[in-house]
Amino acid sequence: MTISAELVKELRQKTGSGVLACREALKECGGDLEKAAILLRERGLATAAKRADRETRNGVLDLYNHGDGRVGVMVEVNCETDFVARTEVFRNLAHEVALQIAANSPRWIRSEDVPEAVIEEERQKARKWAREGGKPGNVIDQIVEGRLGKFFDDNCLLRQAYIRDDTQTIEELLKETIVSTGENITIRRYERWTVGEELE
Repeated sequence: MTISAELVKELRQKTGSGVLACREALKECGGDLEKAAILLRERGLATAAKRADRETRNGVLDLYNHGDGRVGVMVEVNCETDFVARTEVFRNLAHEVALQIAANSPRWIRSEDVPEAVIEEERQKARKWAREGGKPGNVIDQIVEGRLGKFFDDNCLLRQAYIRDDTQTIEELLKETIVSTGENITIRRYERWTVGEELE
């Protein structure tokens, strides 16, 4: 079966996959664009973990302002190649991350970024709350870990529920985009400003 260059290009734009991978997937799927896209995603899932160590030096800065300019966000999202950085899928992810930051004000990107002193302070607060609530000693540690997990869910970007679909986290959205583009993607840094806020 002959696969046209236009079909390969369309699949490449849709998935961000390489030319050869797109051509092979289209051949395997008899030229069916949707089936080929699914096949490429499935293959991407199998290799997503392998991509985690790859360098991400390309990408975009997304700027977003909300509430007639009362809240502003700048986020840098990185990928491996300039080709993927220009795709609609990748740019849409960067914009959705900026919207998430504007709406939910995360303090850190991942739970590993939270300073140990902050974690310990949250543990002490949770322990005090459990004791004052008369909780039995044998469940206090479970309560502390549960409340600490909730703290991470509220304050770490990757653990937050996605504002457009609360059944999914930002980390899951990121992994979906890694699968669809076939490249490692990282959220490198961000800043969020609110008019009139205290400066540190």
